[in-house]
Amino acid sequence: MRIAMVSEHASPLAVLGGVDAGGQNVHVAALAAALARRGCEVVVHTRRDDPSLPRRMALCAGVEVDHVDAGPPSEVPKDDLLPHMSAFADQLREAWSDERPDIVHSHFWMSGLAAVAAAEDLGIPVVHTFHALGTVKQRHQGARDTSPAHRIELERELARTVDAIIATCSDEVVELQAMGAPSGIVEVVPCGVDRARFTPDGPVFPRAPGRRRLVAACRLVERKGLGDLLEALVALRGTELHVAGGPDASQLALDPEAQRLRRLATRLGVADRLVLHGRISRDDMPALLRSADVVVCAPWYEPFGIVPLEAMACGRPVVATAVGGQIDSVADGVTGVLVPPR
Repeated sequence: MRIAMVSEHASPLAVLGGVDAGGQNVHVAALAAALARRGCEVVVHTRRDDPSLPRRMALCAGVEVDHVDAGPPSEVPKDDLLPHMSAFADQLREAWSDERPDIVHSHFWMSGLAAVAAAEDLGIPVVHTFHALGTVKQRHQGARDTSPAHRIELERELARTVDAIIATCSDEVVELQAMGAPSGIVEVVPCGVDRARFTPDGPVFPRAPGRRRLVAACRLVERKGLGDLLEALVALRGTELHVAGGPDASQLALDPEAQRLRRLATRLGVADRLVLHGRISRDDMPALLRSADVVVCAPWYEPFGIVPLEAMACGRPVVATAVGGQIDSVADGVTGVLVPPR
């Protein structure tokens, strides 16, 4: 089977840790590779954000990444990409006319718009995964929501247009039904975890003697709840909070959220117990997770959340907010503890 994936802002080749590079990149890369191992031919179409990138390059055996020219060949915040989706769709239509896939799987709402626009004239079925919903983002961020003005309306239309929707958790199904998505086309397929990489045994990051360690791994954005963790750290004497995410360690001083967290830690009197590692490679992430007494995942909202799975695969207990996919993935009182957000 020939499968075309569309992931407009989240390239499977991206280096993780930036504001817009996280779980979706991991999910798309892992899913594409797994499908290839089952004998499928997979092409992942993503927007070119660097002029030096070749049009096509291999991700792994059976998977190619297609860098689509849509908008400037530079990094553009995902909330600013909507005006370029028409050009993205034109490029997809041309590619699929020459090399027709059996099915298209789009990831994130703007990818879905481009995929449907390109596929409908060619009669190619489209399966869609939202990864995040505008209604949920608006509910939690309010006036701070930087999404395009018509995102929610366009997502509702998309949910009624695609041939099938893959939700990543039961909470998302409820949200999709409220949006008007036909119930008969929605299936839950949770995100997975690489159990060959994330194991209880293996290298462990060094630890300071006599101190407990909390580990959080996430993008450096306010909604991930790192500020809430710092406030909790005040009551946890002898405990450090280690955070993986954001730019390289050498660039953290320039990162606005890293600056905010350090100011907050200083005001709370816990600056000596906050360790910002910056970007941690996928190869090194298991060692950091294994070093934790507890892995903490405290987002205000979370479409799925892969880190709890990775932590549990490493044999570490998890404290997570009871939101989105974390409600499904963390067995409260068994593999971890669920707590209210914020």
